[in-house]
Order: sequence, then C-alpha cells, then structure tokens
Amino acid sequence: MIDHPLLFAADALATLVFATTGALVASRKELDIFGFMWFAAITGVGGGTLRDLLLDVPVFWIENPFPLALCLGIAVVLHFTAHLVQSRMVLILWLDCFGLGFAAIAGTLKALDQGVAGLVAVIMGVFSGTVGGILRDTLGQEPSIILRREIYVTAAALGASATVLVAAGGESRLAAAVTGFALVFALRGAALLRSLTLPAFRPRKGRDYP
Repeated sequence: MIDHPLLFAADALATLVFATTGALVASRKELDIFGFMWFAAITGVGGGTLRDLLLDVPVFWIENPFPLALCLGIAVVLHFTAHLVQSRMVLILWLDCFGLGFAAIAGTLKALDQGVAGLVAVIMGVFSGTVGGILRDTLGQEPSIILRREIYVTAAALGASATVLVAAGGESRLAAAVTGFALVFALRGAALLRSLTLPAFRPRKGRDYP
C-alpha cells in the first residue's frame, strides 16, 4: 500500500519547507538560535498539529519526533547560513508555495484515511496548509497572508477538493495527491507571478457598517 509512505513523505516535505520559511523569518528579525528553533518548529508542525487534534488522532510529531528534529536541524543550519540568501522574502514566498501544496495534500489524505466526509477532509487540508504560515507571520509581526487579498487559502481549498474528488473517483492516492499539489502550486504560483487576487468586499455607498 502506498497510502502511509505517501502521507509520511507529504508531511515531511511540508514540515521541511515550512520550517525553512519560519527560520528565514527569524533571520529577518535577527533572532538568536533559540528564536530560530521556535519559528522553525511552530511553522513546520503548527498546521499538522491542529489537524491531528481536530481529527482526534496522535499528533504526528509526538508519535514520531523526526519532523520536530527536522525543524530544529533546519533552524540550526539557517542560523549560520541565512545571510547567504540575498532576497529572503522572495525565497520565503516561493518556499511557502511549495509548503502550502505539500501540507494541504497531507492534511487531506490523513483526513480521508480517518473516514471523514469529503468536506471535512478539505477543511483539514486547508488547516494543515495555512495555520503554520499564519502563526509564523503573526508571531514574526509580518503582514499576515490571511489578511491580504492574495490567492492563498483558495489555492489550498481547491487543491484539497481536487484530491478528494480524484480519490473518490477511484484513482490511486498518488494520482489524487499529484493532482491536488499541482493545482495548489499552479494557483499560488500564478498569484505570486501575476499578483492575482479575488474580488474584495466593497460596502455600499451611504450605508454605515459597524
């Protein structure tokens, strides 16, 4: 069966990428090595932790500490090498794009493995893909991606939905995962390259809102 190796790989890749973005934010804030570790860990495992708590399953990094060790290792390495990256914000955005895809698919697959409804699996995919980045931006006092008009949560939701639909159609989990990841990456990548946004709410003129 490919389910468990695929899920482990997606979770590990998401952790790797998100931990890197967290450590790079720590470098922008000129934190010490423990600050790097904190940001790498909270970003790397934050979304998956919420997912597992909501699904009432063992938290993945407590059951197997490899993802947490990966976060800490990345933090140490980047504490000494982040200065070599000239444009850290650009790198953070593109790494976050990869992380969003991997985490959204991992969350969706894990939820499907628990036998939940398709809609719930999509929500778990969105939580897995976005919560770590939201925590990173909030704690790092960076403009939160969730408050900007960029296509971010939408990309995670559509990718997770595609994963659920392909799996429900009888295709393999690998095909579902590849389809979902490709959609997340394509949408988020296009948003970064073309500054694509969704229409924002506009209040009617002459009407007061609280």
